[in-house]
Amino acid sequence: MRVRAILIAIAVTVGVAIGKSSSATAASAVPPNIVFILADDLGYGDLSCFGQTKFRTPNIDRIAAEGIKLTTHYSGAAVCAPSRCALMTGLHNGHGPIRENRQWKPQVSEGQWPLPADAVVIPKLLKAMGYTTGAFGKWGLGAPASSGEPLKQGIDRFFGYNCQAVAHNFYPTQLWDNDKTIALNNPRFPAHQKLPETANIKDPATYAGFRGNQYAPDLIGEQALKFIRDNKERPFFLFYPTTVPHLALQVPEESVKPFEGKFPEEPYPGGRGYLPNRTPRATYAAMVTRMDREVGRVMDLVKELGLDDNTIFIFTSDNGPLYDQLGGTDTDFFNSAHAFRGRKGSLYEGGVRVPCVVRWKGKIAPGVESARVTGFEDWMPTLLELVGAADKTPPNVDGVSFAPTLLGKSQPPRPFLYRETPGYGGQQSVRVGDWKAVRQKLNPGPKAKLQPIATELYDLSKDPSETTDVAAQHPEVLARMVALLKEQHTKSDLFPIRALDD
Repeated sequence: MRVRAILIAIAVTVGVAIGKSSSATAASAVPPNIVFILADDLGYGDLSCFGQTKFRTPNIDRIAAEGIKLTTHYSGAAVCAPSRCALMTGLHNGHGPIRENRQWKPQVSEGQWPLPADAVVIPKLLKAMGYTTGAFGKWGLGAPASSGEPLKQGIDRFFGYNCQAVAHNFYPTQLWDNDKTIALNNPRFPAHQKLPETANIKDPATYAGFRGNQYAPDLIGEQALKFIRDNKERPFFLFYPTTVPHLALQVPEESVKPFEGKFPEEPYPGGRGYLPNRTPRATYAAMVTRMDREVGRVMDLVKELGLDDNTIFIFTSDNGPLYDQLGGTDTDFFNSAHAFRGRKGSLYEGGVRVPCVVRWKGKIAPGVESARVTGFEDWMPTLLELVGAADKTPPNVDGVSFAPTLLGKSQPPRPFLYRETPGYGGQQSVRVGDWKAVRQKLNPGPKAKLQPIATELYDLSKDPSETTDVAAQHPEVLARMVALLKEQHTKSDLFPIRALDD
């Protein structure tokens, strides 16, 4: 490992010259590797370390057992693209360039609205520090040939789906390999279908046409492992945004078999989006546990290569679970949203409060839990502080580093956490301590009449399920929250919210 030896020598020389360092890596010879695994639509209750009882996630549980479990962590948004934008830019939805899922149309057939060319994002910052950067899974932050495609946003190696819509099929006909596509040995079929009324919904053969020969998450996982092997001698940032367990419900049969007969089942014939499935509950459990297996493979390889002591593992989800029965899912059965109100697309807790576990052997104490309020925009300053580059944090970010919390040090509470979305009717929310304000119906159709804005208020210490609006009982608290809601929103011509912008 000649490159690492050189880096060690440089680090020692710099350490002597400086005399002391306040960074988390002062005692480390080289900057730590970062493995950031992002699940897709995984709910707060979908991990056994967060209370799931119908299936187990032992490898993710191990990250929690050997590190810290963040019990009050919030995704960047309630849907995919703006959540990833907040993660990458350190900006919340009121300031970020991408605030809702939106397709990118010019000259391409797939992909979402792009990050601007001058966006300051985590991969660019780490790359400037000497990191090799890779992304494996679903990108969703800029169509091919746009300013937001991965290779233009600081990613050295990309493999997977560019477009969220294409990722609805786990057996696609092609995937992106850097800036070119590679063909897969899968038949072409649409990811949204309904069985004919004459179909035998209990016959496994009825569903054979919804599978292929190459399961995309397996191919993506192999490329992620190759990236680790190829870069074992230099610091790397592995961003692993898996498409699991987003719909459609698809997974190889060998993963479904252990769950067949374990749950009461009703075949899903289609009709509520995505693909029919004979055993939807067993398939969902199989998808999550197969994803957990892939997490274990990454952890095992890092250990095998002797990198375990100097690698930060992070696992979380991009938003809450799907609303019940969409595409055959049954989040109520699995208690995916825990006790929280709301699902994907909602700014109530169930849509944005997500599981999060972090492990850094020898630096983060094992078996710790923290209820500190944290969010996706916090990861940029947090990671930069952990790798010894807090001074590289852009001055305008909304994120607040919680590196001290991860390292077992005391830290004042986050002043507030803000979210907004022009989608799902238009919503805003802000959390201050245990108080949370929520607004809805801010963005009705262009011809609909705007209604007076109503602001709900909840005390999450007494009412984590947000069942009782106490705005009338606490006018002073409400006034402070309303002021924050107004202050944190900036107008976006691309993603307007009529009630706030008109």
